[in-house]
Formats: sequence, structure tokens, C-alpha cells
Amino acid sequence: MKHFTLTLSAALLLGTSALAQETRTFDVSLPLGAESHHAVGVLKFGEELERLSEGRLTIRPHYDNALGAEREVVEGMGFGLIDMGITSTGPMGGFAPEFMLFDLPYVFKDHAHAHGFLDSEYGEQLAGVIEAAAGVKVLTWMENGFRHETNSVRAINTLEDLKGIKHRTQESSVQVDTWTALGTNASPMAWTEVFTALQQGVVESQENPVPTIYDVRFYEVQDYLTMSQHVYSPAPFMIGAALFDSLSPEDQAILLEAAELARPVQREASVAMEEKYLGELQELGMEVTRPDLAPFREAVAPVIEKWKDQVGAELVDAAMSFEPATN
Repeated sequence: MKHFTLTLSAALLLGTSALAQETRTFDVSLPLGAESHHAVGVLKFGEELERLSEGRLTIRPHYDNALGAEREVVEGMGFGLIDMGITSTGPMGGFAPEFMLFDLPYVFKDHAHAHGFLDSEYGEQLAGVIEAAAGVKVLTWMENGFRHETNSVRAINTLEDLKGIKHRTQESSVQVDTWTALGTNASPMAWTEVFTALQQGVVESQENPVPTIYDVRFYEVQDYLTMSQHVYSPAPFMIGAALFDSLSPEDQAILLEAAELARPVQREASVAMEEKYLGELQELGMEVTRPDLAPFREAVAPVIEKWKDQVGAELVDAAMSFEPATN
């Protein structure tokens, strides 16, 4: 009996060891292409994942929404149909109202403000909220960047210039309210439909970070770029929570470390690409304007007040007043 017990214990130990050494390739959904700032982060994650696991764990990226639109990808991860994905936070307010924080206008002043907030206990709090609501685990907070308006109607030099423009928003009631307050005729639309809708004149305006505007070639259907910097948009890099929980503790630690190493690389690429592509967009014919944003902030202040309680008043106040640590 003693011999049987020892043999069983040894078998269990070997089984655990075999599980820890599992070889796996994770399918990863990206909304943008292989040259995007999203791809920089995901590919760096894949590189570190392979290195840390000595080649056992790898990724297979799927670009340009090949696995579905962003909301579908979040749902797919929650249901175990998609392994990993990086998305904007626009559709995530439908799962957890706290994520509408990132739809509220002029909450974050600059990159240091946004990064500091996301890397604090508030980022951990939001990650816990979306895990409970949608069954996805945030591995790290990458970024889309600050969002800016583009349109095919006229250059925006003052707030009044936005009046009456047909503007596409993400699928977010907060964003509809924001762009209505700014004077546009705002309507929500799935990301996969935007380029064609702009091409056909169904909408005349959209907003995105500069690297996205370049990557999607919006300059082909938009003539004007307004540096409105109205919203900071994170890009949470996520894995299905059930999938993460099924991994060995060793592999969970490897995933988290790889994501931690990839995050600053992706953020730095995002900022560098904004500077680079802003110049290239001008060379491609886009007219860039930098209006006084004080009237914009004043116009949307009622939107923050309207949605503050639903998002969470304490969370909104914490975000707006957050002071990042200085080196």
C-alpha cells in the first residue's frame, strides 16, 4: 500500500510537471494591421512570451478584425471562443458602466496622467470589474492614444465649425452625447462599417488616434484633421479569464511578465507614431488645425455631469484629479 501511495504521488507530480510544460499557441485578435501601434505591442508580447517559456508558448496574430468586431471579440474571449485580443474601450461600457470613464471627454490631460492612472490601483480596479462582467482578464493596459477628429467638410478652427457635420461615434451613448454637445449630428456605428460609410458620405466625420487614422488610410476619405485631444483611449490587452485560470501558475506568471514587458514598448511606439504620422498625413494632403480647446471643454462639461453617477462619481473624480508620480 505504501508503494502504491508513493507511485501515485510520483504520477501526480509528473502530471503536474507535464501540465506546466504544455506547448500552446494563442490566437490573438487585433483591430488594426501588422504595422500598427497595436501590433508593436502584441508582437513584443509574443516575443517575450516565447523567450520566457523557452519556445513553449507562442501567439498567432489575426489583424484587421479578422476574428470579429471589437464587441464580438470581447464576448468571444468571455465565451472561450477567442484566446486573446486587444481592443478599444468603446464597446466595453456595455459590459461594465465604469468603462464609460474612457468615453467621457477631457478627463485626462496628457499621457503621463493617463498612464499613471491606469498603472495605479484604479487600473487594477477596472480590470477586476471587466473580469467579473465579461469574463476577460486584462493582462496589461496598452493604448490607442488621444483621439482626434477628422472630417471631409471643412477645417475646424473653432467650436462652431463642427456644427451640423454628420459624425460617427463608437457604440457609446456617452460619445453620442459628447458629439451632440459639440454641435455635430452624431450617430453610433460599428468600427467595421466606418471607412465605407465615410466613403459613401453616410457620415462625414470620425475620431481616432493619429496612428489609427494613418493605419486605416482615413486620409483617402477625409481632408481635415483637428487636434481635438478630446478623449484618451486605452487598448486593454486581454485573455479569456477561464482560459487564463486553466493555465498552470508558472504559465500565468509568464503571460503577465511578457505583457508587463510589452506595455512600455507599445506605449512608446504609440507616441512616436503619432508624431511621425501627423507629418505624413499632412504630406498626404490632410489639413491639420489646432483650435483653442477651452470652448470644447466648456461645451461638454454637462456631459460629464450627466454621466458621472452612472460611471461612478468617485472613479470620475479620481481620474480627473489624479496626479502621476514624478521621477
